[in-house]
Amino acid sequence: QVQLVESGGGSVQAGGSLRLSCAASRSIISINVMGWYRQAPGKQRELVARIFSSGVTIYVDSVRGRFTISRDIAKNTVYLQMNSLKPEDTGAYYCNALYLDQVSWGTGTQVIVSS
Repeated sequence: QVQLVESGGGSVQAGGSLRLSCAASRSIISINVMGWYRQAPGKQRELVARIFSSGVTIYVDSVRGRFTISRDIAKNTVYLQMNSLKPEDTGAYYCNALYLDQVSWGTGTQVIVSS
């Protein structure tokens, strides 16, 4: 079981930037996969980005080139750098981890992008 705590959300204007952080309760390199998901009100949760223990990353098409997922092994932390934000990026962002056969979720951090 991995505990996850997100931070860094807030309100910005379109074109602005935010950096989200996800602090994990154990070493990041021992976790198979970590990722960021988001959910707008009334919509389904969607995958935004993933980083595997090898360092390989994937992104949903709508954020590729604007968002970057990265990690700091020493701090047990995964980041999501979000640039050129759009109103459609608005939603609750959740950190996710797969450790062995266990799936863990953070409680979310809110991102609001206004035009």
